[in-house]
Amino acid sequence: MTETSAEPIRKPSSASSWIEAMRPRTLPASIAGVAAGTGCACYHHGFRLLPMLICLLFALLAQIASNFANEYYDYKNGLDRKGREGFRRGVTEGDISPGAMKRATYATLGCAALLGCSLIIWGGWWLVPVGILIALFAIGYSAGPYPLSHHGLGDVAVVVFFGLVPVIFTDYVQTGTLYLDRTTVCSAIAIGLLTSNILIVNNYRDRDDDAAVGKRTTVVIFGRKTMGAVYALNYVAAAILLIFSTSEAAPAWISTLWVMLSPVGASLWTALRNRKGHQLNDILKYTAMTLLATSVWLLVSLAIWPAPVL
Repeated sequence: MTETSAEPIRKPSSASSWIEAMRPRTLPASIAGVAAGTGCACYHHGFRLLPMLICLLFALLAQIASNFANEYYDYKNGLDRKGREGFRRGVTEGDISPGAMKRATYATLGCAALLGCSLIIWGGWWLVPVGILIALFAIGYSAGPYPLSHHGLGDVAVVVFFGLVPVIFTDYVQTGTLYLDRTTVCSAIAIGLLTSNILIVNNYRDRDDDAAVGKRTTVVIFGRKTMGAVYALNYVAAAILLIFSTSEAAPAWISTLWVMLSPVGASLWTALRNRKGHQLNDILKYTAMTLLATSVWLLVSLAIWPAPVL
């Protein structure tokens, strides 16, 4: 008689399984922060192509590492089950082995760290603690003694690490100056709020599965109705912040265009309330694309109408 393992039989993982584990529909979150930060660098007359590209690749690798960590640690802690709503979980479904996912997590994070170290050339050694904090967030979002995503802190962390940190420091490594002016700070918070909406949709979809395993996201804590309202309000707040961020140098009509974010948010909010399960994946995609389009238009606006030269 042969012994059977408690682990599911796993086929060799395919490229498509790894691509799905990267969560490509959420990766605009990394691009948006760097795009907005580059817009701020253009506004401050300090655009540099090479550090911008390094920031972009670093941000993408750090987010992919965080997504891999989420797959591995949620599986390890018994928080994922087969057939969950949303994106396919490669480890839980048997497409990728836990060991392979763990190795991929830390290898990707290591590559991000090595790449980030090259930014010391432009930003100095004090960027090292910033990089360490980013690495801790990438893993601590799902792992450690107090995983942020399990205790209703994921949304706040996203505003910080996908808004404030990438926008301010992408601007800094290009210009050599730490700008905390109206344009940079308002842009950073706006991008952070719009990025947090991606997480809200993700947790809105997974609310029942998360509640069943004790994963206390903000949607589990406050309910779908409340977080749906927060989702809509984030668009309004972002529009107001972006008006402030571009109003100093850009023509008035450019600034007022940001008002269009409110009806876009209202439309997505209506769809959010009327869909469930896998249907919400399209809302997540449109939320991410709205974020990306906003960041690109912000980049263009700040590049065309830079700060007055004194």
